[in-house]
Amino acid sequence: MIPVILALTFVVFTIMYFTPGDPTAIILGNEYTEELSAQVKAELGIDRPFLVQYFSYLGGLVQGDFGMSYITRAPVSDQLFAFFPNTFVVVIWAMIFCVGVGLPIGVLSATKPNSIFSNITMVLSLLGVSLPIFWLGLLLILLFAVTLGWLPANSLDEGFKSIILPAVTLGANYMANVMRTTRSSMLEAIRQDYIRTARAKGVDKGSVIRKHALPNALMPTITVVGMNIGALLGGAVLTETVFSIPGTGRFLVESIKSQNTPAVLGCLVIMALCVAVSNLIVDLIYAYIDPRIKAQYAEGGA
Repeated sequence: MIPVILALTFVVFTIMYFTPGDPTAIILGNEYTEELSAQVKAELGIDRPFLVQYFSYLGGLVQGDFGMSYITRAPVSDQLFAFFPNTFVVVIWAMIFCVGVGLPIGVLSATKPNSIFSNITMVLSLLGVSLPIFWLGLLLILLFAVTLGWLPANSLDEGFKSIILPAVTLGANYMANVMRTTRSSMLEAIRQDYIRTARAKGVDKGSVIRKHALPNALMPTITVVGMNIGALLGGAVLTETVFSIPGTGRFLVESIKSQNTPAVLGCLVIMALCVAVSNLIVDLIYAYIDPRIKAQYAEGGA
């Protein structure tokens, strides 16, 4: 995790440092003068050399200090703590939608590979993968918020109802991936010899699917779900913009526009930590589901 954070901060800091433009022009607005600009740069410490600024930021980051926002002159951590819970809620419900809908449909589609249901789900999965997030979000707002009036179109002020549209918009694309991966891995699993052996012993079809085929077919699906965490955090940028949600993604876009380097770095560091933690959780789930991996860990520890 440490090399990832170091590489991320260095690349992003370099891009923001060498991007044309003067953040003090955005900060001062109509009051901009060369004298005031120099004064603000000195106050923010952005008049120092590149490496001095970068290592100064790293020193604060090690101590949990994300720096001061150029725009609000407040600690970036305060804004992150205010915005990140909204992003976290949307991403978690989007992930629940991905797994809760994509996994069972993928399993049912694999158990009936040549049925009308299977063909319909495959078409829907292709549509889900192809739909852009911002376009799907606008369509859902037009249908369920404007035309039918069932759900709110923006913010998170109305509880669970206000989470439904953003979660479905964010999770639809990745739900289709989960569905397709589960279907293909289940089709491969149910064609294995041990499945035929279980059926020959008289085990009922439901038990064969639940106890034998599904645990072995879950490994690729878990991998896809773990990889989708980073994609969901990236997709939250568009989702929060479409639904006017005050989250980390929207804060990141606004910070990039205003060349607010500490805020940009803070958002990306938090996202990178979330991806790293989710990958760790996926590894632990691997060991829980597959006894062979757990045995390898045990042998390594011994």
